[in-house]
Amino acid sequence: MIENYAAEGKSLARLDGKVVFVENTVPGDVADVQLYKNKKDWAEGFPLEIKKFSSDRIKPFCKHFGVCGGCQWQMLPYEKQLMYKQQQVFDVLTRIGKVDLPVMLPIVGADATKFYRNKMEYAFSAKQFIAEDDFRKMVHSGDDIQAAAQKNVAGFYAKGIFDKVVEIEQCHLQAEPTNSLRNAVATFARNHHFPFYDFKQHTGWLRNMMVRLATTGEIMVNLVIAKRDEEKMQMLFDFIRKEFPSITTLLCTINGKRNDSIYDLDPEVVYGKGYITEQLEGFSYKISPKSFFQTNTRQAEKLYGIARSFAELTGREIVYDLYCGTGSIGIFISPLAKKVIGVELIDDAITDAKENAALNKIENATFYTGDVTKICDDSFFEINGKPDVVIVDPPRAGLHAKLCEKLLQVQAPAIVYVSCNPATQARDINLLSEKYIVEKVQPVDMFPHTLHIENVAQLKLK
Repeated sequence: MIENYAAEGKSLARLDGKVVFVENTVPGDVADVQLYKNKKDWAEGFPLEIKKFSSDRIKPFCKHFGVCGGCQWQMLPYEKQLMYKQQQVFDVLTRIGKVDLPVMLPIVGADATKFYRNKMEYAFSAKQFIAEDDFRKMVHSGDDIQAAAQKNVAGFYAKGIFDKVVEIEQCHLQAEPTNSLRNAVATFARNHHFPFYDFKQHTGWLRNMMVRLATTGEIMVNLVIAKRDEEKMQMLFDFIRKEFPSITTLLCTINGKRNDSIYDLDPEVVYGKGYITEQLEGFSYKISPKSFFQTNTRQAEKLYGIARSFAELTGREIVYDLYCGTGSIGIFISPLAKKVIGVELIDDAITDAKENAALNKIENATFYTGDVTKICDDSFFEINGKPDVVIVDPPRAGLHAKLCEKLLQVQAPAIVYVSCNPATQARDINLLSEKYIVEKVQPVDMFPHTLHIENVAQLKLK
């Protein structure tokens, strides 16, 4: 019997006093489980067969559920997803962070649980991933499995597999024209014999496509191809412009590397202004193709509103926004602060942050490029002023130990910690507990139907 939800998409069962973490199950399921890790006190496994389904299970709404790996929790009602996410935050903060939580506010759920993402990235591949059930059917019917696997497809990389793509007909994460655009581009490329990319062989031409939708109605598409071919490029660009006139900016990035990262490459503007503009409350944000921006716009408004509330600003505070990205949180809270100092490693993001500050006519925010563990030294604080509030929004790895040490030295009266990984947040809170106590936390669900959860914690100097 699967007893409870654990973390990272796994559920929890017990066998002869041993804790067993089981993937692809729901509390209440009864399953035969194959162990692939078996330690003295714990084990990990996957279900060979589910003998009895939990009464909590519902029918997933996406035909690709369980294959593409994108939405792990569609089989759970949304209210149950929120319950387990709240439990996850409580468990890691109390167990890893050793936090005695005085106030844990209820998780903030999403109003829209479908078509909520403003950014999607698709892959074009010469190798199709064939799911286990489809593989069995093909074996039974005598179909040519190798030929089927060599099909040009567009969609998402299969979970845990770097060179095969699950063909997607309809994804429920982003609104139109995303699905029709992806399918149309794939069909056009097949019809004109444009070779799709083979990740393992490093051959082919059409690689990736990123689509960003803004609540302002602007749409940005960045096509990634392996090498320059003016004839193919012009044919594809003309097709997209004719069939999808709602796209306001089309870009193209030439990527001849063996990895998909474009952060060291320069997207070329085919038409449009080369970026889109998004709005959060009354603030406008320029988003370029390499910018980081929260991928759920409406939930980002709620997340930033909570961070602003936890900062408890009166207009007299110097606020440091560390890992500031494109300045989204710093700009959001700037009207209530005396001064905002933003620090971010990625230079393109700081360029956007400065432009965003100018776009919103904000004069009390200054942004710096640099590694927060190196730039935030004694002289930096002396020049810019001692912080009254520090806001941190680090990547999943959490804060660097050196930054925790520096925060303990600086002793700002308050820290607002925005996290996309409550486990590393709990670890860091434990490091900061030498001088800080947690006053309150509030989880925010940015990604319905997935195991991911954001959490905001308010820390006060003892």
